Amino acid sequence: MFTVHRKIVGLGFALACAVVLASSTSPSAQGSQTYVVLYTGNTVPEDAARVIAASGGTLVAAYAPIGVAIASSGSDAFRTNLLAQGGVAGVSATQGFGTQLGDDDLQRAQSGADALLNSPVADSDPLSGLQWDMRQIHTPDAHAITGGSPTVLVGDLDSGLDYTHPDLAANVDFGNSASCIGGIPDQNPSAWDDDDGHGTHTAGTIAAAANGVGIVGVAPNVRIAAVKVGNPDGFFYPEAVICAFMWAASHHFDVVNNSYFADPWLFNCRNDATQRAIWEAERRAIRYAISHGVTVVASAGNENFDLAKKNIDEISPDDTTPISREVTNACAIVPGEVPGVLTVSGNGNKLQKAYYSSYGVGIVELVAPGGDRRFQVTAQAPNGRVLSTYPAKFLGASPLFVQDCSVTPCAGYAYLQGTSMAAPHVTGVAALAISQLGKMAPGTVAAVLTRTADEVPCPPNPFNPGPPFDFQATCTGGSGYNSFYGFGQVNALSAISAVR
Repeated sequence: MFTVHRKIVGLGFALACAVVLASSTSPSAQGSQTYVVLYTGNTVPEDAARVIAASGGTLVAAYAPIGVAIASSGSDAFRTNLLAQGGVAGVSATQGFGTQLGDDDLQRAQSGADALLNSPVADSDPLSGLQWDMRQIHTPDAHAITGGSPTVLVGDLDSGLDYTHPDLAANVDFGNSASCIGGIPDQNPSAWDDDDGHGTHTAGTIAAAANGVGIVGVAPNVRIAAVKVGNPDGFFYPEAVICAFMWAASHHFDVVNNSYFADPWLFNCRNDATQRAIWEAERRAIRYAISHGVTVVASAGNENFDLAKKNIDEISPDDTTPISREVTNACAIVPGEVPGVLTVSGNGNKLQKAYYSSYGVGIVELVAPGGDRRFQVTAQAPNGRVLSTYPAKFLGASPLFVQDCSVTPCAGYAYLQGTSMAAPHVTGVAALAISQLGKMAPGTVAAVLTRTADEVPCPPNPFNPGPPFDFQATCTGGSGYNSFYGFGQVNALSAISAVR
């Protein structure tokens, strides 16, 4: 949204990634394709490298605890050959199917609470007055109690992170950051540097420091690690997604933010033989991370889809030629529709569903500010969008770019909108809650955030924020829970004040 192989740090990940072949053929080599290999059990056979080689491929990485391997091959017969082997449940090619989460503006311009260090912070940085989104979820009120604890580690699974940004540098955890492009972790900072801007923006919403520069994030005292999943073209391929969740589990992340779709298609269909292995492998990796204490937050998407009622997918595969197809309940979005994931829809400054935000009963659990440049422009949000950190090298002359030159060189910021911007607010509140209340299981974190959310009732149906544009949507449910807003808008002050 590269790889120089380095020694893998941490016994946990050395066990999780049981086989890493530094001499393997790069999956991006000309004529070579990357494959996810799904085994029938939660293990990778000891002879996997030999069997894959005999089938015409090369083993790139093996994730033994979830029974998944990443392989590369230039042979058209590789998938058929490998499926003929015993113990292989599925083989799916990953490229040619990548799906971006297209944010509108990007396209257009481990202790108990008594051991945690929580210091209050002031929301008085130079650009704090422009952060309507933070006031909307009561982060300044929460910050009077805590800005979070550096014992809490948040992972931003995205396009990387500008670790030189003056508003982020103090909170970046270099030892736990990595690029997972190609399915193999690379901790060289040049590998996980942000080459898009998207990851730096989401990271700032989570953890921009209260340091007299620019803005203040939701949890300005926590550590943030970049895990690069999106490639320079903005695609989040399965081998990188699987690697990222295994990395998060083995490195004991508390929370991870996922502002993207990890599917080879927008909707990944389990009843399609070419997609089944990818869906199941990603689901296993996410479930593994959750079982190891990682709270997983994800964006709902920007297609104005009712995710509980399947749709016509007309944009996938969007890295080749899209094919219009009907999708059923056998098809799902990853990670948003994986059980145990906190999925977030987006709203604007009028507390309405953003025109683009997807929704759905049983899928969306919370809503948070994502911005709405069309229908929710207000005095507080004069362009409707969310302001956050952005690499200075990508700044242009647009009024959507802002600089804070109280430091040298100037720090960059950008106004963007999308459910990509909504999810990091919930991720940050989860980090604040863990800081204040102590280490919690992911299910407990979800319960705290949903129980303390501000209820938002359904608007009158049919909802269409502004004809002549057609963004019709139907909200189902009541004020306690509904398809647009889940249990309501996340509330930072209420979350840190909760009783576990």
